[in-house]
Amino acid sequence: MKRTRPAFLLLSTASMLFAACNTNGASNTSNDPAETDSIYPPVETKEPNTDYQPAFEGQTRAPGVKTKTPYESQVVTDKLKSPWGIAVLPDGRLLITENEGNMRIVSATGELSEAIGGIPEVDARGQGGLLGITLDPNFTTNRMVYWVFSEPVAGGNHTAVAKGRLADDEKSIENAQVIYQALPTYDGNKHYGGRIIFDKDGNLFVGTGERSDLETRPQAQDLNSALGKIVRITKDGQPTSGNPFASDSEARPEIYSYGNRNVQGLALHPETGDLWSTEFGPRGGDELNRIEAGKNYGWPIITYGLEYSGKDIGNPPIQQQEGLEQPVYYWDPVLSPSGMMFYTHDAIPEWKNNLFNGGLSSTHIARLVLKDNKVVGEERLLDKEGQRFRDVAQGKNGELFAITDSGRLYKIQKKI
Repeated sequence: MKRTRPAFLLLSTASMLFAACNTNGASNTSNDPAETDSIYPPVETKEPNTDYQPAFEGQTRAPGVKTKTPYESQVVTDKLKSPWGIAVLPDGRLLITENEGNMRIVSATGELSEAIGGIPEVDARGQGGLLGITLDPNFTTNRMVYWVFSEPVAGGNHTAVAKGRLADDEKSIENAQVIYQALPTYDGNKHYGGRIIFDKDGNLFVGTGERSDLETRPQAQDLNSALGKIVRITKDGQPTSGNPFASDSEARPEIYSYGNRNVQGLALHPETGDLWSTEFGPRGGDELNRIEAGKNYGWPIITYGLEYSGKDIGNPPIQQQEGLEQPVYYWDPVLSPSGMMFYTHDAIPEWKNNLFNGGLSSTHIARLVLKDNKVVGEERLLDKEGQRFRDVAQGKNGELFAITDSGRLYKIQKKI
């Protein structure tokens, strides 16, 4: 169902593409586009799928911005096999998950380790497999690794979290154990979520999916189901003390937020400590959310997208309803947002506290400038590469690392 673009979005724009090496001028220390001359038309020029009106100005198609600091990119390796998640080791090397069930360590010069052993079996069909990864905050002393995967069991599979110790010789994960299962089990192959990060107190946030199908979709609203949620658990997989539904006998105590569709992006703001997430919409309506404990983020009751067939979602379709949270930002057409991170280094000052999100079908990395919890600028990086960007991470020296579904590892850094 093709919709007409609303009048306020009828803006022409030049592409915000950047070549692998950008030489657009001197460093700009402000990350507020309103304080610079780097404001351009929105980077999105394609027709939206719908004529839905945003809830507030700037909720979609924010002004374009352009990085002034010269930077460059390079392919460190193209030998990975469907990589999914990145964890930066203390020495700057990268521990990377591969979808089929392997972990590998990649050096700064692109050498790949052999597959690391000791990892539980994954169900790699469809969108499943070995997914997000993170290191224990005390990794330098305990060498503990935590990861998400689709666990095959009788009757289907589910999103699961496991942990184990990276052996001293780095050839295996020792004493791997599953610590959490996002139940119920379902016989499907889509929407596992899969991102995992630590909070400031040493607990884990994990994003799940509602498994995509019409029969499971309503479970995003069901507090007795872990599907379509962000959960908060301890290092042992137990519900964290103080979770919003801990005292509700009819709710799963690990739930932190609900009404989520398929969460593949999680990051903590470096100054406020707020939890931010991105999730896939259907045909349009990918969302950036600032997550608050116990809040309902609306899926599938409200959405800015359509069914993949082009049909409306809901009869009639609605985008706003009291008690359901609005996304801070949404994309139509989609970004297909996967891994994301906040930039905290001084190497490229204008990127400080900006959000970077890997885009899959959109084939670029989205840089978002935030002010007062709103998106005030958007830029596209590496969109000439034609790659599906699965995850992004900040390196030890302020470089960005990004992995793609085709097996590439990119490094983006200030041009020397």
